[in-house]
Amino acid sequence: MMTMGWFGSRGILWVMSRERSISGMAGPFGGEGASMGGACRLASRGPKVAPALLGWVAHREGPNAMITRLALLASLLLPALPAVAQSFPDQSFPNRPIRIIVPINPGGGTDVFARKLAELAAPVLGQPVIVENRPGGSGTIGVQQVVEARPDGLTLGFLWNTPVTAAPHTLGTRYGSGSFTSILSVGYSAYTLCAQPDFPAANLAEFIAAIRARPGEYTWGNEGLGGAMHLGVERILRKLDLDMTTVPFQGAGQTLPAFLGRHISFYGGSVVGAMPAITAGTAKCLLLTTEEGHPGLPAASGLGSIGLADHAISIWWGLFAPNGIPPERLARLSEVFLAAARSEAFGRVAESQGATWRVQDGPAMAAQIEREYAALGEVARSLGLSRAP
Repeated sequence: MMTMGWFGSRGILWVMSRERSISGMAGPFGGEGASMGGACRLASRGPKVAPALLGWVAHREGPNAMITRLALLASLLLPALPAVAQSFPDQSFPNRPIRIIVPINPGGGTDVFARKLAELAAPVLGQPVIVENRPGGSGTIGVQQVVEARPDGLTLGFLWNTPVTAAPHTLGTRYGSGSFTSILSVGYSAYTLCAQPDFPAANLAEFIAAIRARPGEYTWGNEGLGGAMHLGVERILRKLDLDMTTVPFQGAGQTLPAFLGRHISFYGGSVVGAMPAITAGTAKCLLLTTEEGHPGLPAASGLGSIGLADHAISIWWGLFAPNGIPPERLARLSEVFLAAARSEAFGRVAESQGATWRVQDGPAMAAQIEREYAALGEVARSLGLSRAP
């Protein structure tokens, strides 16, 4: 909505001031023939002079009295119009397509979730919502583009936690946990440690006891050095006093084959990534990094079962915006995308990808990020992996 700027509140007064002098208008503006423009200029000074001016006009008579009253009334009201106009939301937003930056290649769960959100939100917003894949730098390139985008509400980012809560510590990014605004999260998937089918443990307690009995002998693979999964699991292992050798890979596409080939003792990654081996019976997953268990893994237990709920970590997905978006636009985006994320249509897609569908709003998501960011930073420093300034 257009607001009345300089010309509206002052330019009109200037036009009024060009009108001819009105004969017989002696008073607080001067002697005989004082101009209507003088009255208008004085009126524009504010409410303190308004009563005197209106009282003076009330005693004027003649053919120009009505004109004078209207001019003074306009002078008093026009300066307030910008504030009044700004109190109404921007009904034209969005007036252009919205783009969602996804800092990973097409095809995975992150991309699938972003595209479903875009599909559901576009008809409500009345504009196309376009997903742009910007892979590279373990997701940090795309995140940086979101952080640096113009804060007009037309550029958003759909992210997972590694480039948000881990990479700033281990890769020395130019952004931190407070460099963007959380809009929502759509769900999460537990990380897990899976053993070979013949590993001598049938539950989490036996799994922990077996590893603790042979310190330094076992190896576990993860999906990348310094990622959220690596740092989160290291934090858990230290708390449990479990000594194992970490073997980092470049994603589940490398970790799972190495595990199936028995090149490492345990697979470390998301439940989604392990599901093919679990279904085939070639992996036995006993530890989940979430607080609770998983319906598809009856033998596995979450950290809540051993009193470590405060160490829980998972891969999560969320929608973010650059800082500084006007509040009314941010409110509109939150309303529309939260409704999309909470729809049954989105829930079916989330669960089809093996994720736990649990939607959080922006403030709840921001609080979770701050906790995770601090915890992973501490682990990164203790492992000598911190590159944060």
